[in-house]
Amino acid sequence: MGKLTLNVENGIAWVTINRPEKRNAIDFDVIQMLDAYLDEIEKNNEAKLLVITGAGDKAFCSGGDLSAFHGLKTSEQAFEMLYSMGRVLYRLCTFEKPTVALLNGTAVGGGCEIATACDFRLASENAKLGFIQGSLGITTGWGGGTMLYERLESPHAMHLLMTSKLITASEGKKIGYIQHTFTPVCLKEQAVEYLKPYTSQHLTVLRAYKQAFVEKLVESNLKTRMRKEMERCAHLWDSKEHHEAVDRFLEKKKS
Repeated sequence: MGKLTLNVENGIAWVTINRPEKRNAIDFDVIQMLDAYLDEIEKNNEAKLLVITGAGDKAFCSGGDLSAFHGLKTSEQAFEMLYSMGRVLYRLCTFEKPTVALLNGTAVGGGCEIATACDFRLASENAKLGFIQGSLGITTGWGGGTMLYERLESPHAMHLLMTSKLITASEGKKIGYIQHTFTPVCLKEQAVEYLKPYTSQHLTVLRAYKQAFVEKLVESNLKTRMRKEMERCAHLWDSKEHHEAVDRFLEKKKS
């Protein structure tokens, strides 16, 4: 099994981040594989929806793999990585088919950025989520903050971004970030049932409605705004505060 898997069944393309031992963190391999899978799903007319989820029941995605990315010290090095994943998330946000994040567990940092890039967010009742980047001395860097302002009313988006706090799935549902929650048992089966009204539609209909939304995003200069976010994060990446925060985090993991 690879770090990322793709399975198409019943009109749904399931992309699973398969690194449970790393809390499904993103490294350079996963970035490349996700980009390649988007190509495959785009061409596959059997796939009407794309659902991204994580392996296991503990984590949807814990964001960037700090052990893989901590070697990036300068703003220039950081921007190269941030832009690489940010470009993929822009593709996901403007994907021609409806996209869904199924939060099987905790989503933090970049995990929330991936979820935000999707059109819909479904979650286990046990899931927690948070844009914790601020606690590491940086901001969202894959474009997630910019996309969040498209998904939520600005006070809710600002609160999530500026406090770095974790919230529950039910709290996320109250503010409109999560569309539906399920019991943890048989999570995938419940999601399939919930998505049947979409998978029963013709792909041409789904594409047409999605295209109308994508046009709105393009007109709002989403790509340019996301790039500026990446540049701001890269600037903060170079700071003493960020490197010290990451060192503390990695030391805590060892102990």
